[in-house]
Amino acid sequence: MITLLVLATLAQGATRSPAVQQFVSVDAPVIAITNVTLIDGTGGLVKTGQNIIIRGNKIAAVGPAASTPAPSDARVVEGTGHTVIPGMFGLHDHLFYTAGGGRYVQATSTAPKLYLASGVTTIRTTGSANAYGDAYLKGQIERGEAPGPRIHLTAPYLTGAANQNGTMAMVKTPEEARRFVRYWHDEGATWIKFYTDIKQAEAKAAIDEAHKLGMKVTGHICSLTFQEAAALGFDNIEHGMLTATDFYEGKTKDVCSPDSYGKVAANANPTGPAAKATINAMVTKKIPMTSTLAVFEAFVPNRPVVDQRTLDAMAPEVRDRYLADRKQIDAAGENYPFSQAAFQRAAQFEVEFVKAGGLLAGGVDPTGNGGALPGFGDQRGVELLIEAGLSPANAIKVFSANGAKVLGVDKDLGTIEVGKTADLVLLRGDLSADPSVIKNTVTVFKDGVGYDSAKLIAAVKGRVGIN
Repeated sequence: MITLLVLATLAQGATRSPAVQQFVSVDAPVIAITNVTLIDGTGGLVKTGQNIIIRGNKIAAVGPAASTPAPSDARVVEGTGHTVIPGMFGLHDHLFYTAGGGRYVQATSTAPKLYLASGVTTIRTTGSANAYGDAYLKGQIERGEAPGPRIHLTAPYLTGAANQNGTMAMVKTPEEARRFVRYWHDEGATWIKFYTDIKQAEAKAAIDEAHKLGMKVTGHICSLTFQEAAALGFDNIEHGMLTATDFYEGKTKDVCSPDSYGKVAANANPTGPAAKATINAMVTKKIPMTSTLAVFEAFVPNRPVVDQRTLDAMAPEVRDRYLADRKQIDAAGENYPFSQAAFQRAAQFEVEFVKAGGLLAGGVDPTGNGGALPGFGDQRGVELLIEAGLSPANAIKVFSANGAKVLGVDKDLGTIEVGKTADLVLLRGDLSADPSVIKNTVTVFKDGVGYDSAKLIAAVKGRVGIN
């Protein structure tokens, strides 16, 4: 059997195939991006009139245009009126897609193009429906056979015996959990993802085994509270307040009650005692949280979620079902479980987490009713964090430097600094003045090579949900 690790190793030293080259718009030994507004991923001041020099696949210089001139041999990309941000990190960015009516597809063709087109140059799959398919795609991208982001592989979902989802591994004993971790470690996965019905004994066994093998663990949890997860030694927790059963009054140990999410949405207070205790437990243990506001927003009545780009990308039958579902949700108004008020409270909880010193990363989670697409949903996540109260610079930090730190690659990626790998996103407009500019992706540089966002998006038009 060829392991995932071997597949990744085979990818070294590849050249770009015609399937990739067709999307390349900027490729030169030396590139100068000039006169841009710079949001560098550190959360620091926004800088105007900046030049960025790329040599090979590294950032060679960054600074004011007057003192950082374009080298005479550079390919110049004129950036007046544009913003540059780091390549984004999607930490909940599946390579499958779900939508209304039970649609569930492996999105091997559409998802990587949309992630790259949207400026997401690195993803963690954070739960796999087809781990071998994800591994093969990772190898294709690394060999230059397919366009897409860097991929950090997560094993298939690991859950308890109560969960009957056929795509997940269900464990009944700690030894089964340890065996699962060992198997997927040997197959090259670097993360384990728990799902809703995992119990404490099995979770603890899996965590200990994963850490012994140098793997990390995250989870979309329900049977475990966030505070219990912190005590068990999680390395990351997904989704935030709307899945935190710390807010579920009368919770039973190791049980995910069917009504828990609805009750949490209706009653959770992002600044109350439960919130403070939960945030404190995570911050004390230095456990990051992943924001996935875009997937929740698609279920909230009367939110601006009917984006024409998203509709154009969907297969016609997926689009029709999504619009019908949205019509029903909007008609329900505040009677719908995920109300406007609940959504705003969930967003506030994430801001409170950041204020308390928590490390917040972001991702899209392209599931649910299908309204949060790969890449587009990551961009929307930036807008939603700004809406919730983060500055544009700090919202970008969540989706860049913070994601890189969670994945342990922040020495090389995540911020725009001399010596780091040249993963950059050129946006039309001033993101510091208008959050919607995050959607105006012009060129995405990955490893110093610029990809044409519009061409990548055009290549998936009408295909999301069937490819």
